[in-house]
Amino acid sequence: MKIGKFIKRCIGMVNVFFIVLMLLVAFSERLSPVTHPTLSLLGLTFPIFALINLCFLLFWLIIAQWKYLALPIIGFFLCWSQVSATLPLNYFESDPPKDNLKLLSYNVMSFDGDKKVKGQNGILNYLKDSNADIMCLQEFIVSGKSQYLTQKDVDAALSAYPYHHVNKGNPHVACYSKYPIVSVTPLQDKNQRSGSFAYEIVVRGDTLLVINSHLESNRLTEEDKATYEDMIVAPETEKVKEGIRLFTQKLGEKAAKRAPQADVVAKTVAESRHSYIIVMGDFNDPPVSYPHYIISKHLEDTFAESGFGLGISYHLNHFYFRLDNIMVSPNLQSYKCQVDNTINDSDHYPISCFVTKKR
Repeated sequence: MKIGKFIKRCIGMVNVFFIVLMLLVAFSERLSPVTHPTLSLLGLTFPIFALINLCFLLFWLIIAQWKYLALPIIGFFLCWSQVSATLPLNYFESDPPKDNLKLLSYNVMSFDGDKKVKGQNGILNYLKDSNADIMCLQEFIVSGKSQYLTQKDVDAALSAYPYHHVNKGNPHVACYSKYPIVSVTPLQDKNQRSGSFAYEIVVRGDTLLVINSHLESNRLTEEDKATYEDMIVAPETEKVKEGIRLFTQKLGEKAAKRAPQADVVAKTVAESRHSYIIVMGDFNDPPVSYPHYIISKHLEDTFAESGFGLGISYHLNHFYFRLDNIMVSPNLQSYKCQVDNTINDSDHYPISCFVTKKR
């Protein structure tokens, strides 16, 4: 009996150790990558520590140790915002009211999908059939020299969106709207880098501030991606060490560039005179990260509110993360936020949701 109690206590201590690690990883999102580029990457590992804690919870539940069961429950409670952002379980979602606004964000990867068919493009057809009211698109690059897809093709396919703005420089973003876009403003950080554009859009008498963000890309080369795949497929010690060193350096550098861009978006939201605010785009960071944390300070993550599952939106090269987001001001209610994995013409899946004013 004493031996059994000792073993349980030891396992309990191990559980506490992993809870502490999970909390440190969860709250690493508050560290600015500018000053802590490496530590800010810890959020990438949050799903792993959450899964470990879940295993402990199931273990204590199976052996009916209610005293120890409190440990993982307290752990999840202390980082519930990170848990709900990473794995929301909004299974029983009601249908949106008829006066809803459908939002869609999609990194279209320069419309590369299905580009060998002249006059046809899977991504463009998807956008045309989406029935979204406002679309924020990233990596929107259409070459006039291409014999397969031109800006005229895009304009013709999206004729249901009479109001649009396309930025032809960095960042390559576009906004297509069924409602009037009355102003367009680039959001630049102190180094004059713009990762986002802000649009004022008049919808049924209300002026919405809509921000389209494409924060600094990680810009991994094909060689980098091959190194990562080798780590996953054949995790040998030397490969893992070299891979971790490479990715920590590269990802840390890019995270440090994203942080000021995210700060500008957060500041714009905090200081906005608009009652209704929407931020959409590719943050190039997972839910437990500095950009997600700082931008969502005054906003609600629609996937956490009305989505289900991991919502993985980037899906190539064994990188599986939700990098794409739709966030709205607290006076807007979201419904049925989903990442649509039925189209894989881009390295990202589109994310969409319905919103209405809160009653």
